[in-house]
Amino acid sequence: MRIVRFAHPAGMSFGVLDGDGQVAQIEGHPFGQISFTGQRYAAADVRLLSPILPSKVVGIGKNYADHVTEMATGDAPEEPLIFLKPSTSVIGPGDAIRIPAGSTNVHHEVELAVVIGARGARSVSPEQAMASVFGYTIGNDVSERDMQKSDGQWTRAKGFDSFCPLGPWIETDLAGLGKDPADLEITCRVDGELRQSGRTSRLLFGLPTLISHISQVMTLLPGDVILTGTPSGVGPIAPGQRVECSIESLGSLTNSVAGADPTSTAGVTR
Repeated sequence: MRIVRFAHPAGMSFGVLDGDGQVAQIEGHPFGQISFTGQRYAAADVRLLSPILPSKVVGIGKNYADHVTEMATGDAPEEPLIFLKPSTSVIGPGDAIRIPAGSTNVHHEVELAVVIGARGARSVSPEQAMASVFGYTIGNDVSERDMQKSDGQWTRAKGFDSFCPLGPWIETDLAGLGKDPADLEITCRVDGELRQSGRTSRLLFGLPTLISHISQVMTLLPGDVILTGTPSGVGPIAPGQRVECSIESLGSLTNSVAGADPTSTAGVTR
């Protein structure tokens, strides 16, 4: 099942995207028993948003050996290296990644994103962990490399508004498609040029280990997102470019790149 969040003339809703390009509107949220309103929209007539607005996004650093090598910042970690991205960094398909004023070294990072389900996860074992998964989507862990290097920790470098594109949908039944999240092709293209190409089978720490490890530290709530790491090939992006992140059976997440947004507001609705 492909779960989407979309904007329509009456507001914002969750829905199920079918193979005919129709979105069936859901009552409320998609966790638990799904009920439909009976309203259907052509996908071409609605705007897809990020499929979820998580309470937190948990990132995993240095989780592909080839990426560890290209970053040249030390050996691979002995246990999962976790960090947080704020929920305000989340944007959806078609939204613009905004380059901070003065930054010239912002990189793309395509990643498999795990979405936590209604059960949540707290102190679960690796054997229990996958029962907490709702589904999977595509993430782009956009990162400002100069700040990442100078700060000594990653909050600022990875926390800017727009630095976490997610989408286009949450796939809840990869097994039904004959696919295994532990072995999916993952790619990133910038203006059509292939930059990153890998498979999730090359993760240093697999999904059960990641979920269990994080849940020993913090409770994972329904809708929380885990970014599982990026393969090698990360590189700079600049205003005017187009970034396309793709994962086998999860579609493609495409975002433009733009300059900093100078607007100052007291709050924003996403």
